[in-house]
Order: sequence, then C-alpha cells, then structure tokens
Amino acid sequence: MGRPFNLSIERTVRNAIARVGAGTPVRLTPDDFEVDRTESLTRTSTVLMVDLSLSMEMRGNFLAAKKVAMAMHSLITTQFPRDFLGLVGFGQTARELRPEQLPEVSWDYTFGTNIEHALMVARRMLARQGGTKQVIMITDGEPTAHILPDGSPYFSYPPTAETVRLTLAQVARCTREDIRINTFMLDATGYLRDFVEKLTQLNRGRAFFTTPETLGDYVLVDFLDQKRTRHRGRRSA
Repeated sequence: MGRPFNLSIERTVRNAIARVGAGTPVRLTPDDFEVDRTESLTRTSTVLMVDLSLSMEMRGNFLAAKKVAMAMHSLITTQFPRDFLGLVGFGQTARELRPEQLPEVSWDYTFGTNIEHALMVARRMLARQGGTKQVIMITDGEPTAHILPDGSPYFSYPPTAETVRLTLAQVARCTREDIRINTFMLDATGYLRDFVEKLTQLNRGRAFFTTPETLGDYVLVDFLDQKRTRHRGRRSA
C-alpha cells in the first residue's frame, strides 16, 4: 500500500489547464498532480552546526543562533516528521546536542572554532541516515582549532595552515559522501570569507552573509526553498 497524501485539486487542475488550455472535460496526466502532504517531499537529513565559541557571545550572535536551532527543530518535527535533524555545537571541540538541551545550551568559555571536529561529528551522524544530506553551519569565525592525533584540541589565532588543511580535508570527505554544506556567516572577517570561498569551491554548497536580525529568515526560508526545489526536480524527472 502506498503512503497517504492530500491531493491539491486547485494546483492540479491549474497545471492541466496550463498544459492543454481551458475547456471541459479537464484531462489529467500524472505530471499534473500536486500534493500538499510534506511526507511526499524528498526526505532530507540535516545536521545544524551551531558555533558556540566565546566570540559568538562577545559579538552578540549567540542568542540568534540558538533561536534558529530551536526554530529548525520545531519546523522539522511538526511539518516534516520524516526528516532527520541532528544538532552539533562547536567551540574548541564539538559535541552532539539533543533537542531537549537547546533551552539550556550556552556558549563555551574557551577560545577556538573547531569546524574540523564539528564536521567529523556531523558526518558520523549523517552516515546513519538516508535521503538528501546536508550540513547547515552557523558561525562568526574561521577555523582556529583542530583535533590532534592524541584526541586533544589545538587552538591558534590566526589560524595555522595545518588547521585549515585538516578542516578542508573534512569538507572534501563530506563532498565525497554527497553531503552539501551551506554556511551562514555572521560578522564575516577576511579570514572567514577566504575560508568559506575555499569550502564552497570544494563542496559546491552555498554561502550567505547575514546578521543576527536576519539569520532566522535566511536559514528557515532557504531550507524550505531547497525542499521545494528538490521536490519539483524529482516530480519532473
């Protein structure tokens, strides 16, 4: 038995009329059908990576990022229940967050933006999921930390070439695993812009320059737009 769905009569008939013109009876083809249920959309597995480094609080960006994480969780659980949303917080190191922890999550009282470690955690989470896979990263800083062979974090500002190299190596692994990385930059410095340019060249994801005031609109609207784009592409395939 197939999955249940709600047919959008208005949009379906409009599609048929646009195809053959006005008149009765209206003859429908499979390509005319449009549905309203979110279950019909392509399943998306998303990991939202939120920068918890000290600079996020010092620059007034932390609360906006936290609100976006809570809004994303609410959106996906209520409107797209088949989707997966993982949460990763990262500062000098990265860690998986549970949705119920979000109201109490605070910034890290250490310096360091360990994007390398955050991507490691995100890749591990997405390896257990199906569908279209993506990482949404919210940050105000370039990578300034990475994980040493003994498992401890290394921090340096300005970033060392080794930190950038190891972080981009994780980006390349995401690309090979068909994980797209979309970056939302707050207070982007020259270092961050240069790094994100390299990231997008490797991964073919997208980058957005935003502010705490517009961050929520950017992230949520882009997520919904991409859902619709993938659905339209699948329907016309």
